[in-house]
Amino acid sequence: MHAGTLTVDLLLGDVHSLKGKRSIVRPLVAELRRTFDVAAAETGHLDLHRRAEVSVAVVAADAAHCRDVLDRCERAVAAHPEFQLLSARQVLHSDED
Repeated sequence: MHAGTLTVDLLLGDVHSLKGKRSIVRPLVAELRRTFDVAAAETGHLDLHRRAEVSVAVVAADAAHCRDVLDRCERAVAAHPEFQLLSARQVLHSDED
């Protein structure tokens, strides 16, 4: 069994409040969950209105599938014009770790 995580750091566009931030981040998290069947949540920069950290987790029988799902999630996030992807970090774990 393998588990993988993806953490992305985002710079939001023309957002001036935490309410405006939620209107961008919540649909992204819902899209990731629905489209890729992963666990996803906003995990950082909670008090900043122009920054967001979103994390994704996936569990699979093999590492290649984990990497594939996480790569597709990263590309989906990067494709959104509402924000800029500042960084992305993937970590893979196996039951042998």
